[in-house]
Amino acid sequence: MKTLTTTDELAAFCKEAAGHDYVTLDTEFLRERTYYSKLCLIQMAMPGKDDSNAVLVDPLSGNMSLEPLYELFRDTSVVKVFHAARQDLEIFYVDAQVFPEPLFDTQVAAMVCGFGEQVGYETLVRRIAKQPLDKTSRFTDWSRRPLTDAQKTYALADVTHLRDIYEYLAKELARNERARWVNEELTVLTTPDTYIVTPDQAWLRVKTRTNSPKFLAVVRELAAFRETFAQERNIPRNRVYKDDALVELASNKPKSLEELGRARLLLREARRGDIADGILKAVAAGVACPSDQMPQPDRTRDKLQVNPALADLLRVLLKAKTESAGVAAKLIAPTSDLDAIAAGLRDVPALSGWRKEVFGLDALRLCEGKIALTADGSDVRIVALD
Repeated sequence: MKTLTTTDELAAFCKEAAGHDYVTLDTEFLRERTYYSKLCLIQMAMPGKDDSNAVLVDPLSGNMSLEPLYELFRDTSVVKVFHAARQDLEIFYVDAQVFPEPLFDTQVAAMVCGFGEQVGYETLVRRIAKQPLDKTSRFTDWSRRPLTDAQKTYALADVTHLRDIYEYLAKELARNERARWVNEELTVLTTPDTYIVTPDQAWLRVKTRTNSPKFLAVVRELAAFRETFAQERNIPRNRVYKDDALVELASNKPKSLEELGRARLLLREARRGDIADGILKAVAAGVACPSDQMPQPDRTRDKLQVNPALADLLRVLLKAKTESAGVAAKLIAPTSDLDAIAAGLRDVPALSGWRKEVFGLDALRLCEGKIALTADGSDVRIVALD
């Protein structure tokens, strides 16, 4: 198996790959000790049935620019195939603000082709490529050099079997005319906002039991400080302080280092120095926040008048429609969305795009009394009403 260690080698491979319809890709990275992922290895394969058209790309070699790869990403004549691409795409977007175009994600494609929700690569290798997959090297340290033969074999398998999986799923999508469904799902993966965490919005990721604007104002300031501190120093946000400690700080609102020292959940490193100073300033800013600038939680669903009978009927309809379409129910609509529809809301994902075709239109007809559901043995059938 060949490992590319220079820009010229990568450029030569990408030039050859540009002559094919598609190329499969994967990455190995570390993120346990950093805010941003550390790219350690890239795997690539052109169409073929053996390892001769597959390579490992070593971005840690010290003589490597990834610009030839990014040029291939911009080449719209070549489909870039990944499995569960989100973390891979984040690495490339953070590094060069580029997305592969066009993109094909086999996990997304498998979900709309009836393989279930969040189907894993190993499952697809077994069911489509009919091959076993050795995952023993999955959690190794990919930053250490030299890589072992076992690591290289494991890494290369992530793109060689992917060729068979892609070709199978592409044919399935052409047969069942669901390629548009996949493209709709991939829109989120190729949107910059998916990968950009702005400090002033970081509080939205913190789970709290209290929706008081005064309390959330402090949460917002603490989350913003933590995100900024972590980004600037490239350390995990939990190394600054964890969510439970953040909520504790927002509840207790320490005003001094002495009061800060009484926090039960705060790491020792956060009780002094720059982190401690940042915490106290953030708490003070949150407490002093004017009422008209305090966060206002979304309460649109708090007082929904859910029709429980209608919600149950929607669950039955969803089960029937997804079984018929061969798509996982959770991919169409979670329980919260069904309750929202039963309460009269219409701005939910299940009522737009391809989900509307599969389920949403009949869901609306059910809510409007235009259809009924009836049992026919173990099947559920839809009956039009006059």
